[in-house]
Amino acid sequence: VQLQAYGGGLVQAGGSLRLSCAASGTFFRIHMMGWYRQAPGKRREFVAAVTSGGSTSYADSVKGRFTISSDNAKNTVYLQMNSLKPEDTAVYYCHVSILTLGSRDMNYWGKGTQVTVSS
Repeated sequence: VQLQAYGGGLVQAGGSLRLSCAASGTFFRIHMMGWYRQAPGKRREFVAAVTSGGSTSYADSVKGRFTISSDNAKNTVYLQMNSLKPEDTAVYYCHVSILTLGSRDMNYWGKGTQVTVSS
């Protein structure tokens, strides 16, 4: 399974960015897709996730500002980030949890995309 993320960049505080991540490869189905981020000197942290059924969850720090959505037909997850703050600056990683054809649960990570918010 490969994950290809798009949409990172540099934006001023208060601005918006939209990340997308497409999963490709051979698998039975996707359980969940989501985003994590890692700022310099900090641990990777959960940002948001969406299940195949459409249930969403968010870190408290992004609730009300970020919106996660998915297109199941395209195996793609989106993260709309509004009202960005300098503390949102990080490398954002796409994550997917899948069920393989052999009925195993597996997790995969994308390479990460840089989001920089200037003050």
